[in-house]
Amino acid sequence: MSTLISGARMLLECLIREGVDCMFGYPGGVTLPFYDVLYDSPFRHVLVRHEENAAFAAEGYARATGKVGVCCATSGPGATNLTTGLVDALMDSIPVVAITGQVTSKLIGSDAFQEADTFGITRPCTKHNYLVKNLEDLPRIIHEAFYIASTGRPGPVLVDITKDVFQAQGHYQPVTSIHLPGYKVFTEGHTGQMRRAAQLIQEAKRPLVYAGGGIVAAGAAEELRQFVELSDAPAVTTLMGLGALPSNHPNFISMPGMHGSYAANMAMTNSDLLIGLGVRFDDRVTGRLAAFAPHAKVIHVDIDPAEIGKNRAPDVPIVGDVKRVLARLNKLLASAPARDEALTAARRAWWSQVRKWKEEHPLRPLTSETEIKPQHLMAEIDRLSEGRAIVASDVGQHQMWAAQLIRFDEPRLWLNSGGLGSMGFGLPAAIGAQFARPEKLVFAICGDGGFQMSIPELATIGGFGLPIKMIVMNNGYLGMVRQWQTLFYNNRLSGVELDCFPDAEKLAAAYGFKGKTIEKPWELAPALEEAVKESGPYLLNVKVSPEECVYPMVPAGGAINEMVLGPPQPVAVPAK
Repeated sequence: MSTLISGARMLLECLIREGVDCMFGYPGGVTLPFYDVLYDSPFRHVLVRHEENAAFAAEGYARATGKVGVCCATSGPGATNLTTGLVDALMDSIPVVAITGQVTSKLIGSDAFQEADTFGITRPCTKHNYLVKNLEDLPRIIHEAFYIASTGRPGPVLVDITKDVFQAQGHYQPVTSIHLPGYKVFTEGHTGQMRRAAQLIQEAKRPLVYAGGGIVAAGAAEELRQFVELSDAPAVTTLMGLGALPSNHPNFISMPGMHGSYAANMAMTNSDLLIGLGVRFDDRVTGRLAAFAPHAKVIHVDIDPAEIGKNRAPDVPIVGDVKRVLARLNKLLASAPARDEALTAARRAWWSQVRKWKEEHPLRPLTSETEIKPQHLMAEIDRLSEGRAIVASDVGQHQMWAAQLIRFDEPRLWLNSGGLGSMGFGLPAAIGAQFARPEKLVFAICGDGGFQMSIPELATIGGFGLPIKMIVMNNGYLGMVRQWQTLFYNNRLSGVELDCFPDAEKLAAAYGFKGKTIEKPWELAPALEEAVKESGPYLLNVKVSPEECVYPMVPAGGAINEMVLGPPQPVAVPAK
């Protein structure tokens, strides 16, 4: 008979069997039994400085690798601090397993010290969650959690474990199979619908591929490349899908949506066939839904049946794994007859129009001889990254400029909080990515607002000597909020000025690494090169034009072809 072991050791054994090599966490009273078994384990635990950042770091790890990210927190405030990261992972379909401690079973409901209804609180924040009150359920539940997090549409799963389960003794029986009768994953797609889709693609005069984060999640980048070439269609990728198609691919236009390019938004508006692949027709992409792609038939491929028809009713819905569906569509397209002369001419005209839109309003970085433009900063980061570095972005104007101007030549290089837009995401996500892929150059691009939300993680970065290049785009404002107040609230700036920022050199030195502040354009390239050459962490505070706005911009409630392309121009008053 096997030796009796504690629930805490069973948990560790389950994590090891799931291939977990790194976990981000913060200990507390009820998780002490688990941390005690970690003491003798080769298992890597990364002590973050706030539980929210444990969830963001686990996301960064998952986004950079495709593996399940793992985080851990104690009961009460520890668990509630995870919730923002869990919602973030849910919105962006990121596989995360969160382990939380709970008070002893017999104390649940008694308002015990550090008790919170973690199970109830996180039910709408997760793909699924569990409360474990019996030791014999623990191994099964842990393995189910990893299976649910990583299959179908990925997402976060939380496992709340009572202290008495951690402490109880029992015989560990390895779990060899997962049996979840109510959990169905549709992967193959409907053969008839795929034939209909292939026919529409062949017949379309103005097709457009609209690819999203589902391509990245499914590992379908190669299938997407083949698809756009076989279909001879221009392609846009969403904020979550950047890198799914190499930025230098001739079929790639750019990102669409609220801050997408003129060419991408005009192409979506004027296409006659929109091919949605792993997308959810998010409001930041569609703008005013009634005016979105008004002339287009829609093919929508997604693994989550709940997304099909949620915002836009498709003409050809296909529920399935986008990698497998594209592989089968590619075979159908490869064997399709050649297009007739009229259709070929229409396609040439469509491509000519798309290229004209790109030439009319290109995404071009602005420069100045007197001040550092934010776009200039992103262009210099792009030059040094060469489309191959990992860029973890915080949320705000810098996020949009980075998405517009930094190249990503493969998936899992661009990490950002897309659906929830969580400030404070960038720095801990970079930590998770650097642990996941230590050989990679990792940039953390933050605004001066978001950076100060996660400043405690400088201790994590310094303590582990993580060679993350932290670039703060410092404009002295909550920039995106200021932009809206400037453009739509008569410049009545309220609660947006950040009038105090620490000395970057002293702040970095306090945590044991180098830092610098620059504010002149001629300082930018040498300072970034110095940061990249530094073997350890580096904090670069870049003071940029304080009142620059992100363009193009689709105002709230506008259609995506109703873009503001630049700052308002003064109205000329005729001479009397």
